[in-house]
Amino acid sequence: MQPDDLDARLIQLLTDEPQLPVLECARRLGVARGTVTSRLARLHANGVVSAIVPQVDPAGFGYDLVAFCFVDIIQNVGHGPVTEAILSAIPEVTDLYTVTGDHDLHLRVVARNGQDLQDVLDRISQLDGVARTSSSLALRTHIQGRTLPLLHAVADSTP
Repeated sequence: MQPDDLDARLIQLLTDEPQLPVLECARRLGVARGTVTSRLARLHANGVVSAIVPQVDPAGFGYDLVAFCFVDIIQNVGHGPVTEAILSAIPEVTDLYTVTGDHDLHLRVVARNGQDLQDVLDRISQLDGVARTSSSLALRTHIQGRTLPLLHAVADSTP
Protein backbone atom coordinates (compact mmCIF):
# COMPACT_ATOMS: atom_id res chain seq x y z
CA MET A 1 0.00 0.00 0.00
CA GLN A 2 1.26 3.45 -0.90
CA PRO A 3 0.06 6.04 1.68
CA ASP A 4 -0.88 9.42 0.24
CA ASP A 5 -0.82 12.91 1.72
CA LEU A 6 -4.20 12.54 3.44
CA ASP A 7 -3.09 9.26 5.03
CA ALA A 8 0.09 10.93 6.25
CA ARG A 9 -1.78 13.92 7.67
CA LEU A 10 -4.28 11.62 9.41
CA ILE A 11 -1.52 9.50 10.95
CA GLN A 12 0.35 12.65 12.01
CA LEU A 13 -2.80 14.02 13.65
CA LEU A 14 -3.47 10.79 15.57
CA THR A 15 0.19 10.48 16.54
CA ASP A 16 0.10 13.96 18.02
CA GLU A 17 -3.32 13.47 19.65
CA PRO A 18 -4.26 9.76 19.81
CA GLN A 19 -7.47 10.48 21.76
CA LEU A 20 -9.10 12.50 18.96
CA PRO A 21 -12.46 11.16 17.82
CA VAL A 22 -13.00 10.42 14.14
CA LEU A 23 -15.38 13.36 13.74
CA GLU A 24 -12.77 15.81 15.05
CA CYS A 25 -10.13 14.30 12.76
CA ALA A 26 -12.46 14.80 9.81
CA ARG A 27 -13.12 18.40 10.81
CA ARG A 28 -9.43 19.22 11.15
CA LEU A 29 -8.52 17.51 7.89
CA GLY A 30 -11.44 19.05 5.99
CA VAL A 31 -12.89 15.72 4.84
CA ALA A 32 -16.00 13.67 5.57
CA ARG A 33 -16.22 11.44 8.62
CA GLY A 34 -16.65 8.40 6.36
CA THR A 35 -13.41 9.26 4.60
CA VAL A 36 -11.50 9.20 7.88
CA THR A 37 -13.19 5.96 8.94
CA SER A 38 -12.42 4.22 5.63
CA ARG A 39 -8.83 5.54 5.57
CA LEU A 40 -8.20 4.26 9.10
CA ALA A 41 -9.70 0.87 8.24
CA ARG A 42 -7.50 0.63 5.12
CA LEU A 43 -4.37 1.72 7.01
CA HIS A 44 -5.02 -0.91 9.69
CA ALA A 45 -5.89 -3.66 7.18
CA ASN A 46 -2.69 -3.03 5.21
CA GLY A 47 -0.46 -2.97 8.28
CA VAL A 48 0.58 0.67 7.90
CA VAL A 49 -0.97 1.48 11.29
CA SER A 50 -0.87 -1.29 13.86
CA ALA A 51 -2.48 0.63 16.71
CA ILE A 52 -3.42 4.10 17.87
CA VAL A 53 -2.26 4.35 21.46
CA PRO A 54 -0.53 6.85 23.70
CA GLN A 55 3.26 6.66 23.69
CA VAL A 56 4.45 5.54 27.10
CA ASP A 57 7.79 6.93 28.26
CA PRO A 58 9.35 4.75 30.98
CA ALA A 59 11.30 7.79 32.22
CA GLY A 60 7.95 9.26 33.25
CA PHE A 61 7.68 6.63 35.97
CA GLY A 62 11.29 6.43 37.06
CA TYR A 63 13.03 4.31 34.42
CA ASP A 64 15.51 6.97 33.27
CA LEU A 65 18.39 4.69 32.32
CA VAL A 66 18.45 3.14 28.84
CA ALA A 67 20.89 0.41 27.85
CA PHE A 68 21.36 -1.92 24.94
CA CYS A 69 21.99 -5.55 25.74
CA PHE A 70 23.53 -7.93 23.24
CA VAL A 71 22.72 -11.57 23.83
CA ASP A 72 24.47 -14.66 22.52
CA ILE A 73 22.27 -17.72 22.75
CA ILE A 74 23.08 -21.40 23.08
CA GLN A 75 22.48 -22.40 19.49
CA ASN A 76 20.77 -25.73 20.10
CA VAL A 77 18.15 -23.99 22.27
CA GLY A 78 17.15 -21.63 19.47
CA HIS A 79 15.89 -18.05 19.27
CA GLY A 80 12.22 -18.76 19.97
CA PRO A 81 12.52 -20.18 23.49
CA VAL A 82 15.07 -17.54 24.51
CA THR A 83 12.98 -14.61 23.23
CA GLU A 84 9.88 -16.06 24.91
CA ALA A 85 11.79 -16.41 28.18
CA ILE A 86 13.07 -12.83 27.99
CA LEU A 87 9.66 -11.38 27.20
CA SER A 88 7.90 -13.33 29.95
CA ALA A 89 10.49 -12.75 32.67
CA ILE A 90 11.99 -9.30 32.01
CA PRO A 91 9.46 -6.44 31.76
CA GLU A 92 12.30 -3.92 31.50
CA VAL A 93 13.00 -5.12 27.94
CA THR A 94 11.22 -2.63 25.69
CA ASP A 95 12.51 -3.81 22.29
CA LEU A 96 13.94 -7.13 21.17
CA TYR A 97 15.42 -8.02 17.78
CA THR A 98 17.02 -11.10 16.29
CA VAL A 99 20.07 -9.72 14.50
CA THR A 100 22.92 -10.74 12.24
CA GLY A 101 26.54 -10.17 13.15
CA ASP A 102 28.46 -10.81 16.34
CA HIS A 103 25.40 -11.42 18.55
CA ASP A 104 22.06 -13.21 18.24
CA LEU A 105 19.69 -10.77 19.96
CA HIS A 106 19.68 -7.01 20.52
CA LEU A 107 17.57 -5.70 23.40
CA ARG A 108 16.68 -2.20 24.51
CA VAL A 109 16.42 -2.24 28.30
CA VAL A 110 15.27 0.41 30.76
CA ALA A 111 16.18 0.68 34.44
CA ARG A 112 15.85 3.08 37.37
CA ASN A 113 19.58 3.34 38.07
CA GLY A 114 22.86 1.48 37.67
CA GLN A 115 22.15 -1.12 40.33
CA ASP A 116 18.71 -1.78 38.88
CA LEU A 117 20.31 -2.21 35.44
CA GLN A 118 22.80 -4.70 36.87
CA ASP A 119 19.91 -6.70 38.35
CA VAL A 120 18.11 -6.71 34.99
CA LEU A 121 21.24 -7.83 33.14
CA ASP A 122 21.84 -10.57 35.72
CA ARG A 123 18.28 -11.85 35.27
CA ILE A 124 18.76 -11.92 31.49
CA SER A 125 22.08 -13.78 31.72
CA GLN A 126 20.55 -16.43 34.01
CA LEU A 127 17.77 -17.39 31.59
CA ASP A 128 17.91 -20.83 29.98
CA GLY A 129 19.49 -20.63 26.56
CA VAL A 130 21.50 -17.45 27.19
CA ALA A 131 25.22 -18.09 26.72
CA ARG A 132 26.56 -14.56 27.22
CA THR A 133 25.51 -10.93 27.37
CA SER A 134 27.20 -7.59 26.90
CA SER A 135 25.72 -4.14 27.19
CA SER A 136 26.23 -0.46 26.56
CA LEU A 137 24.53 2.56 28.10
CA ALA A 138 22.67 5.17 26.12
CA LEU A 139 23.84 8.58 27.28
CA ARG A 140 21.19 10.53 25.42
CA THR A 141 18.21 9.61 23.24
CA HIS A 142 18.18 11.79 20.17
CA ILE A 143 15.33 10.03 18.37
CA GLN A 144 13.29 6.91 18.95
CA GLY A 145 10.64 5.23 16.81
CA ARG A 146 11.16 7.71 13.97
CA THR A 147 8.69 6.79 11.23
CA LEU A 148 6.72 9.96 10.44
CA PRO A 149 9.40 11.57 8.22
CA LEU A 150 9.54 8.35 6.18
CA LEU A 151 5.73 8.25 5.94
CA HIS A 152 5.62 11.88 4.73
CA ALA A 153 8.41 11.21 2.18
CA VAL A 154 6.50 8.20 0.81
CA ALA A 155 3.23 10.17 0.73
CA ASP A 156 4.90 13.10 -1.02
CA SER A 157 6.20 10.77 -3.73
CA THR A 158 2.73 9.32 -4.40
CA PRO A 159 1.38 10.52 -7.75
